[in-house]
Amino acid sequence: MPQPSSPPGRKTNTAPAHSDLPSSDRAARRAVTVFPLLVIAAGAIGLLWPAQFTGWAPAVPWLLGVVMFSMGLTLTPPDFAAVAKRPWAVALGLVAHYVIMPGLGWLVATVLDLPPQLAAGVILVGCAPSGTASNVVTYLARGDVALSVSVATVSTLVAPLVTPPLTLLLAGQFLDVDAGVMVTDILKTVLLPVLGGLVVRLLAGRYIDKALRALPWVSALTIAVIVLTVVSGSAARIKDAAALVLLAVALHNGLGLALGYAAGKVARLGAPASRAMAFEVGMQNSGLAASLATAHFSPAAALPAAVFSVWHNISGALTAAWMGRRRRRGED
Repeated sequence: MPQPSSPPGRKTNTAPAHSDLPSSDRAARRAVTVFPLLVIAAGAIGLLWPAQFTGWAPAVPWLLGVVMFSMGLTLTPPDFAAVAKRPWAVALGLVAHYVIMPGLGWLVATVLDLPPQLAAGVILVGCAPSGTASNVVTYLARGDVALSVSVATVSTLVAPLVTPPLTLLLAGQFLDVDAGVMVTDILKTVLLPVLGGLVVRLLAGRYIDKALRALPWVSALTIAVIVLTVVSGSAARIKDAAALVLLAVALHNGLGLALGYAAGKVARLGAPASRAMAFEVGMQNSGLAASLATAHFSPAAALPAAVFSVWHNISGALTAAWMGRRRRRGED
């Protein structure tokens, strides 16, 4: 879901008390807390009554476009100025994201000897840009929100150039990958909606500001519908492979969070920036991965993305709570 607009964390690394948060930030915080429950409920509905949602799959790219348009609406010129002010840290976050998670996806798929469809799905999740909830989770962890927003924005904008060739390189050994068509799909479902949202924000900013508190909920509900659609399309396969997919996703996400944090520490970015790096590396745009997997592979290949949608928000919230507690105690 989109990041909070101009969160207080951009000026300081210490989050204010909940009662002091702007209404848009409080809405984002509530949405990211409730989001896993919405996704779990959506997945359960799709699993129990799959026949009710037959034929919904073609709507997934359009639904993802809604999410990315909402993200574009939250962007402002200072977000891009922040990239220019800290090019080294943003570049490090971008490289870490597109090296660590794709590599981990391939490693997990290989070590667990996943079936080709599931292996390609796990790798595709790893090759996706940063998750749109990472900024809010970074805020909850008392991390460097400015860095988080910058890395998430840039990783999304470069996704059409990076995600297809990485998927071809790493998943091509499991399934045929048409990288050219994938570039077109990402342009249509990610880049154009984000740019469209940015243009609307620039032209009608004062009206959009009034709607900011609703945007996290729009994104959360839309992603829940995407998960419902993906799960209902492969309900039978889920029952056979649920444990294996959950293990793969938990390993992928957990190692990504740990290595992202380690990358920040090794680069001596400081504790707040390292916390941001953890979430920018470990949290993926699983909605995009589900859409691409459904369009280019099969519903089975979309299973890892559907499970990741639930798991990374739960693990992200728990990790943020743990990091925030350590920050208050001065332990990092």
